[in-house]
Amino acid sequence: MTTEIITAATSGTWTLGDLTVNRIGFGAMRLPQTGEALVEDAVPRDRDQAVAVLRRAVELGVNHIDTAAFYFSPLRSANELINRALAPYGDDLVIATKVGPGRDPAGRWLPHATAGELRGQVEENLRQLGRDHLDVVNLRVVGTDSIAERFGALADLRAAGLIRHLGLSNVHPHQVAEARAIAPVVCVQNQYGIGVRPDHDAFVRECGEQGIAYVPFYSIAGTGRESGAAGAADEEVLAVARAHGASPAQVRLAWTLHRGPHVLAIPGTGDPDHLAANVAAGALRLTADELASLDALHARGA
Repeated sequence: MTTEIITAATSGTWTLGDLTVNRIGFGAMRLPQTGEALVEDAVPRDRDQAVAVLRRAVELGVNHIDTAAFYFSPLRSANELINRALAPYGDDLVIATKVGPGRDPAGRWLPHATAGELRGQVEENLRQLGRDHLDVVNLRVVGTDSIAERFGALADLRAAGLIRHLGLSNVHPHQVAEARAIAPVVCVQNQYGIGVRPDHDAFVRECGEQGIAYVPFYSIAGTGRESGAAGAADEEVLAVARAHGASPAQVRLAWTLHRGPHVLAIPGTGDPDHLAANVAAGALRLTADELASLDALHARGA
């Protein structure tokens, strides 16, 4: 499929609270480095290349960027790259960030923030992005314990005007219910894709029924996670790709978007050609037979 003139608008839109975004967005995790992300010895990406990719994303209609203060490599920070490339920000640009995890200046992981430490993480994102408020803040969770105290702390910052909307990342349904009793939840970010977490299918549907956006991460990389996609593509994916003149990555993104109008995509890259291809995936319409084949692959946990 051609990628030259396809924009993110072809993917349709969803509303995060009162903020309308195109369903194909951009994830900034891969931007600060080449190769594996979130490691201490990451190789910094060329600054001009990273800035150019961000500006091109916006030119292609991307108005939803996912980032975090802990997305950095030696010499490069995703938030600061976003600030340099895109400030002053357009009125329709939505920047979502995550809090909870943290890394020291050397890149080593720290214990997840307590409720009392979350304000410092929010202020760190505000400073790096050059904002007076954050559009969307996702609380990143580890485990199944109560999140009430930490989510309540973010709800207080929302009431104070530092945060516009709240979301959750890496969570279970009971934690979403717990959070919604405290403050509105506009999105859930969980790992999900073809063959990844088929046991979460019902959860994906439930989010849509509640008006909550479901934002899969690693929908292309799958089990490759921070290292990116690895290994040969499944024959079912290859067959659909051949039928549309598309890449396997585009098929995986398109399948994700077909899971419901509330499902968004935030593929990340530092490569301009990959960026254009990812955006173009929003225009890929799969047939009922193609979806049935990919759904069967997904159910097997491929």
